Amino acid sequence: MSVIVTDTGFGPDTWTAPIVALEDARDGVGIDLPSSYDPLELAGRLPQINMIRIDFPSSADGRGFTIARQLRLMGYKGRLRARGHVIADQYAMARRAGFDEVQIDSALAARQPEEQWLFRANWQEHDYQARMRG
Repeated sequence: MSVIVTDTGFGPDTWTAPIVALEDARDGVGIDLPSSYDPLELAGRLPQINMIRIDFPSSADGRGFTIARQLRLMGYKGRLRARGHVIADQYAMARRAGFDEVQIDSALAARQPEEQWLFRANWQEHDYQARMRG
């Protein structure tokens, strides 16, 4: 079972349409992107995609953050979800990169309870720039 993490804590998955591989994409579905994907290949298709889920095969693999940032810089306005091995310590970075939510499995949610994620939910005020401004 999966848990969706947002700035308000743990919650259910409210996405009801299928999430498919990019090659199976069609109107009304979300798409899965591997961490090795080049987001520039989606140029021109972004307005038709309502949700993109980016895979994190390991918490040490930061390519998903780069993909999310590139998608937002390319103008993607849809729902952006990180899935896989994202840990609570990385939640603020995920939000800054452009993710709306993080999908984790129930085992990770048990090891890193909601309080640990909520501690990082005020991600806009607790970055290094805000600390430097004092």
